[in-house]
Amino acid sequence: MTFPADLPAQLAGLLPTLVGIVLLMAVVVTVLRGYRAPHPVAPALALLRGTLQLAAISLILSGIINDPLWVGVGLLVMFAAAVGTVTRRIGRSQLLRVAAAMGLGVVVTLTIVFTTGAIEFSPRYVLAIGGIIIGNAMSIATLSGRRFTEAVGDHWDEVEGWLALGATPRQSTRDLARQAVYFAIIPTTDQTKTTGLVTLPGAFVGAIFGGASPLEAGRFQIVVLAGILCAGSIAAVTLLHLVSPVQQKPVPTV
Repeated sequence: MTFPADLPAQLAGLLPTLVGIVLLMAVVVTVLRGYRAPHPVAPALALLRGTLQLAAISLILSGIINDPLWVGVGLLVMFAAAVGTVTRRIGRSQLLRVAAAMGLGVVVTLTIVFTTGAIEFSPRYVLAIGGIIIGNAMSIATLSGRRFTEAVGDHWDEVEGWLALGATPRQSTRDLARQAVYFAIIPTTDQTKTTGLVTLPGAFVGAIFGGASPLEAGRFQIVVLAGILCAGSIAAVTLLHLVSPVQQKPVPTV
């Protein structure tokens, strides 16, 4: 592992960024506390945790960005953390199902992206695209799993009625599972529809800051959005196919 020679200078240049972040979070806490919203400090604590994690991974990535072996290890760590996050949200008993669903979505998506040549197959791009795909697959899997659990709980009398009529556990929750997938994909679909109109996505802006032309940055972003939709759809459908045979009322998770 090797680190850039100018790393100390880069770290010293972060002071203005730190000041800006502190001021932004001070505004967030003040606004929420003034409105007496519950847990007004939670966003600031979340940002602090994210900052520490991002700082650590930034230092690590500086040394592994061009090493295929370490890039693979990094992606595995990201994937394990993502699976752990989803299982905490929808139930720890679903660990293997979550891993299988997300793994299928990520592998299929990255295989298509790199075998077609849509994005150059290199450690740098594998890490970048892989991290984005894993993170968004995690969000969609979480939304679909939680939505399904809540829907089954809210419509448990209906589910029991289907079971009493002879429907299988999967048949009794099939419509609820389909609706859960649909609602889980809505945020990503809306983001895709409004890209370039309402928002400039991070991958697009990052590519431009990295020196790419707007056309090249746009091409990169479109591949990213298509990959997110692909991985998220596979992860959500697979996860709910695995968890939808429900025989007792699920207990909501926090």
